[in-house]
Amino acid sequence: MVQCSGGLDDSFHALSDRTRRGILERLGRGEASISELAEHFDMTLTGLKKHVSVLEQAGLVTTEKVGRTRICRLGPRRLDDETAWIARYRDMLEARLDRLGEFLENTKGER
Repeated sequence: MVQCSGGLDDSFHALSDRTRRGILERLGRGEASISELAEHFDMTLTGLKKHVSVLEQAGLVTTEKVGRTRICRLGPRRLDDETAWIARYRDMLEARLDRLGEFLENTKGER
């Protein structure tokens, strides 16, 4: 079993939800208030706040209270560790497929 650090676990948990990925994409175009995001995703404020909280915990989003409005922005994390993990995993899978291909090629005529 592959073990992941808390940072990777938090990031992959945050990214596992379609709405949270959509929030990140939306914030990539510019900051937005919780109300704007809730309207965009047709969600209640409470539901949207829960999604933003998960993204904040992973460091992918930051929020700031401006008057009575909570503004959301992309956070400081740039997913470098996650990208590296995915690349290592892809390399491992490709190596396994290469070995399978070699095995099949070597046993092609044997019956």
